[in-house]
Amino acid sequence: MKIFPKETDFFSIFEKAAANATHAATLIVGIMEHFTNLEAWAREVHELEQEGDVMTHDIIRKLNKTFVTPIDREDIHALASTLDDIVDLIWGAADRLTVFKLKESTKWAITMAKDLLTTVELVEKAIKKLKDKNYNHIQEYCIEINRLENRIDRGFRDALGHLFEEIKDPILVIKWKEIYEHLEDASDKCEDVANILESIVLKNA
Repeated sequence: MKIFPKETDFFSIFEKAAANATHAATLIVGIMEHFTNLEAWAREVHELEQEGDVMTHDIIRKLNKTFVTPIDREDIHALASTLDDIVDLIWGAADRLTVFKLKESTKWAITMAKDLLTTVELVEKAIKKLKDKNYNHIQEYCIEINRLENRIDRGFRDALGHLFEEIKDPILVIKWKEIYEHLEDASDKCEDVANILESIVLKNA
């Protein structure tokens, strides 16, 4: 019987979760750009969403069994949940595209998806700096994440403006509005991750 259980490498699981989010964001860009075989694309995003759920549950389960953690317990829980939320929202956008039977993409959807991918990539880079306590780089990435989130917010407003001014079909307006909201909400979650990381930096620097 071991008195001290093997230490859990939470950082490695976070890195896998962040990479999973980047993969999902890459796929949503591909979906918006190509807009063919939507159901096949969506199934692939759904598989990533399920993988994210498994990783989140793994982190929570290990957290409950770990006495000493490398960073505060609430930060581990919040980081795991918020990374999972990013993938959930990307999956939500991909799923709505198939459910709504949309026939073509929009330039606003493509732009928002690309900006979201850039934001998620920065989240992954920041997460990778946690283990080495490279706090200066983390703060730099967080600043850029916040800047990109503001850009996606502006893109979201522009997209809504176009919908309500130019699109005459109210059902189409409702469909695209919901998809844009999923993309914008995913960027909000990236900003939430940045806020959690900044909190970790402040506590541990």
